[in-house]
Formats: sequence, C-alpha cells, structure tokens
Amino acid sequence: MKREVFVVTAAYGSQQIEKLGGQQALLPVIAAAGADGVEIRRELFNEQQLQELPALAAAIAAARLIAVYSVPEALFMADGALNPRLDQHFAEAGVLNAQLIKYSLGHYRPQQDRRALRDYLARQQVHLVVENDQTDCGRLAALDAFFHGCGEERTCSGMTFDTGNWLWAGDPPLEAARRLARNVSYIHVKAVAAQGSGWRAVPPDENDTLWRETLALLPADVPRAIEFPLEGPDLVAVTRRYVNLLREA
Repeated sequence: MKREVFVVTAAYGSQQIEKLGGQQALLPVIAAAGADGVEIRRELFNEQQLQELPALAAAIAAARLIAVYSVPEALFMADGALNPRLDQHFAEAGVLNAQLIKYSLGHYRPQQDRRALRDYLARQQVHLVVENDQTDCGRLAALDAFFHGCGEERTCSGMTFDTGNWLWAGDPPLEAARRLARNVSYIHVKAVAAQGSGWRAVPPDENDTLWRETLALLPADVPRAIEFPLEGPDLVAVTRRYVNLLREA
C-alpha cells in the first residue's frame, strides 16, 4: 500500500503564501507534486479567508487532497481547562472536511480527569491529534504523561510526532520515538540545523541521518507531512522531490 504524504502549507513560507493570495493557491502545486493531502494552517488565514472556508473545502476536494487542520493553540489552558474555542475550531475543521484537527498539548496536568475531553470528542466527526511543539509543554515527559494517562481509553486519536521539534524542547528525538511510537498517527518530518543558540528547520539531507533514524522507529503506515522549507523557481518540482523522498524513506 502506498504511504500517504501530506504537505504543510507553511512549508512555502508566509510571505510566499500572502503573495499568492492565500493557502488555496497552493493546492494545484501540492496536487501536481503527487501529494495525498494538505495541512491547512489556521494562523495563515486573514479574517476574510476565515469566512471563505467552504470555497477552500471545495478546492481541496477538487484537487483530490485529504485535509488536516492545524490550530496554533494549546488543547489545555494554563489552568488545566480545555481550550474554550474548541467548538469554533472543530466547526471550521468540519467545514473543511478535515480528517484530523491538530493542537499542541498545552498545560496538561497528569492527575486531571480526562472525561470532559473524552466525552467532547465522542460527539465530533473530526479526529483530534496532539503535537509536540517547541515549548516546555512539548517536552517528552509531558507528552509521555498524557498518553500514558490515556491508557487504553484512546482519549484522542493519537499524536502528531514532529521529528525536529524535540531539539527545540531539549529532548532526544530517538528516545521520544521509542517511548511514543505506539501513539503516533501522523508525522511531521523536518531536519534541523543549529542556528546561533537555537535551531532552524531545513530540508532532509543525506548528510543528516537523524530524521531517517527517527522515522525508522515510528509506524510505517501513518501519513508523513513535509514541514520544512520548500523553495525554488519550480515549486511543483521541489515539492515532488520531497514527496517522493518521504514516500520511500
């Protein structure tokens, strides 16, 4: 069975997206490159584009792409409560016919009752995935505690495992992969290079094997998404190159 590869629109850069007129303009590029799906980023919408989600949904369907909806917010707020805008975000994901909706974990407390989240998700059509972000909330200990606490409940549909974000958070990606692999249902792929006192996302390179070693520890049958810079005069060609690479890696 062919491995699914998605493209995160943010990979093309916010300036390029704005220049093109929004994320919808990238759909022909992503489809022509042979990708199976697209990750739509909420933070890249302006107010007008948020009102035009039905048109975007129709364009995604016409391009025969599967949609993932990324919300740049925490699932659990600073006081441990669920994000108060879940209804709004899930409604938007529903309009887009998204397969998944993605949040960062946020301020989950290991001893808190998860029934409210479980009951909420039982009423939704869109599946929730939780990502390791680049903050302290995205540390391995926090994600491990959340999924360990879920046990067999499967409170959410699993984890978005970002191969590069662990380095921002200060955790080893290989250890994270070993401990969390059974929870992973979607993968963000990026290589990472040192930049000053921090890191920057870069395209996978044969000289850097960490991304391959990490992928090898993760489920082989879940979608992989490009979340590293896609640049060049021929965006279809550069996108196709990396779609093929992630499909075969």
